[in-house]
Amino acid sequence: MSEPATINPRIIEGLYSEALVLSDEVRAAFDLSGRIETAGAEEDLARIALSCEALRTTTRMMHAIAWLLNHRAFHMGELSEFQLRRHGRLAADYPGSEPDRLMLLRPDIRELIGATERFYARLVRIDQGWRQREADAPSAVARLRERLGRSVAQ
Repeated sequence: MSEPATINPRIIEGLYSEALVLSDEVRAAFDLSGRIETAGAEEDLARIALSCEALRTTTRMMHAIAWLLNHRAFHMGELSEFQLRRHGRLAADYPGSEPDRLMLLRPDIRELIGATERFYARLVRIDQGWRQREADAPSAVARLRERLGRSVAQ
């Protein structure tokens, strides 16, 4: 398996732009103003499914944007690596959509929800790869101990 790509400002900016476009599509798709009042009683399950998936999908995208904003701040020198590692983690186990509810939604909304899930999964893989690569590197304390050991041995 190949090594994950280094997270650099160019990658983060591209992902951030993609996240903004996707978030705008989500907002437009789940804009419920006016539609709830006109729906009939037979559409209650579909309205509940739409509301639940709207909340889950918008929350997923807000987590993604927050993660990207943290990385942007890091690359601009506004956050230290320590702060980014401590506060900039994505939840790898964020719940996906419920298949029973998805079947009650229009195909275009199902596809949009799937696109947000795939985007979030990409960010989780990038985050885990970045954290793993750095976890494999010796810590600052270990490097200092090694330098001290070499200087004492001389």
